[in-house]
Amino acid sequence: MSAARRVHDLSADLVSEMPVWPSSPPPLFEPVGVFARDGYSIERVTCLTHTGTHMDAPYHFLEHGASVDQIPAERLVGRAAVLDVRADLVGSEVGPEVVKRHWPKTFRPEIVLLETGWSRERAPTRRYLYEFPGITPEAAAWVADQGIRGIGIDTLGIDPYANSRFEAHKVLLGRGIWILEALDHLDELREGQAYTLVAAPLKIRGASGAMARVFALET
Repeated sequence: MSAARRVHDLSADLVSEMPVWPSSPPPLFEPVGVFARDGYSIERVTCLTHTGTHMDAPYHFLEHGASVDQIPAERLVGRAAVLDVRADLVGSEVGPEVVKRHWPKTFRPEIVLLETGWSRERAPTRRYLYEFPGITPEAAAWVADQGIRGIGIDTLGIDPYANSRFEAHKVLLGRGIWILEALDHLDELREGQAYTLVAAPLKIRGASGAMARVFALET
């Protein structure tokens, strides 16, 4: 019998008043059924679909793009690589030269995950909310040319906050590439190693995105 593969949970915990996109209302997760009183437990969730670890579908920035429920299930699973760009961060932009430097040499990834170290700063601070890094549109175009189906990052957005035109979003989503944002625990993964990534967003019909549980399986 083969040994069980280690599974890495790359999802952030969902809690009330967690840091979210600056213009978004704070989420609320509250008990409405309490076992001691009601004999069962149940909770009410009030938040935007892009809360915590979540997936952006093309419809997020494209009027006629695919909604999150229209992304085929087989495109939510694939061979993944983590690109550890922590040592290369200068300012808030990750350019194509950095992405190329960390691109895996021994296998072709279908999904790439950018580790910036930002998840360790997860807190409602000005730095976490407004100064996070992201990729440039040129880096997004180069990544898209590699034939990937999805990309993820451990910040609140694939664009740096300073890019109010969301250019990387539009490049990637325009090529049908889904985006995972606010990932966690990427420091558990090793650059150069292949993982099987499973991205499981809530199947909300017609939605621009959804909260997701994301797993990386050691191959």
